[in-house]
Amino acid sequence: MDVDTNNQCILFFAKSPIKGQVKTRLSAEIGDDQAVELYKCFVEDLIALLEGLKLHFKCCFRPPDAKQIFIKWLGQKHCYIPQTGDNLGERLENAFRMTFEENFAKALAIGSDSPDLPAEYLELAFHALDMNDVVIGPSSDGGYYLIGFARNSFLPEVFEQISWSGNKVFEQTVNILKQHRQSLYLLPQWHDVDTLPDLKSFLRRNENSTFTKSATMSYLMEHKLGDKLNVRL
Repeated sequence: MDVDTNNQCILFFAKSPIKGQVKTRLSAEIGDDQAVELYKCFVEDLIALLEGLKLHFKCCFRPPDAKQIFIKWLGQKHCYIPQTGDNLGERLENAFRMTFEENFAKALAIGSDSPDLPAEYLELAFHALDMNDVVIGPSSDGGYYLIGFARNSFLPEVFEQISWSGNKVFEQTVNILKQHRQSLYLLPQWHDVDTLPDLKSFLRRNENSTFTKSATMSYLMEHKLGDKLNVRL
């Protein structure tokens, strides 16, 4: 599937790898240090995915004063922009607005919780925007791993009045889109890795896949986390 990379952009949302601020639910099970290192692997694998697809992307970092941390960690060659806003909805809205003001025709936003996100889902999402107002990738926890708009169909209201910490994010978002009569393309469901059961499912899903060579799987094997979780690697 060919993708025109000249007029489209991916907004990659990531947090600074600070102990106690990333993967907090996992850290209660595997420890703060391993949770942070695992999160760093998630980010590195997703950066590698985006680089491999040769897609234009911006690393939207948080907190807003963490740019040097990200440059030291991931290198200077990427485009870094701070996340701005008091909640996730505002941060997403502001990132999309800025990107469309730069005259990109299409934009997708993804997070850093799905390190094995299939590359073809990103390509499919951009193509879906040729015929649809919005594209969403629902996640198995009730949220979404991807949302995207064409510039002329961007709907800021989709980020308002959402219970971001709950399991109704996807449902609430779809209801808003219906109210505004936006045409929606749904990608296949995928999975965030936020909890111990998520991590076990991730390991089983990837034990015989090409993803075994990823930073995340390499870290899990090196530290024998599969054995600790009773999952054979």
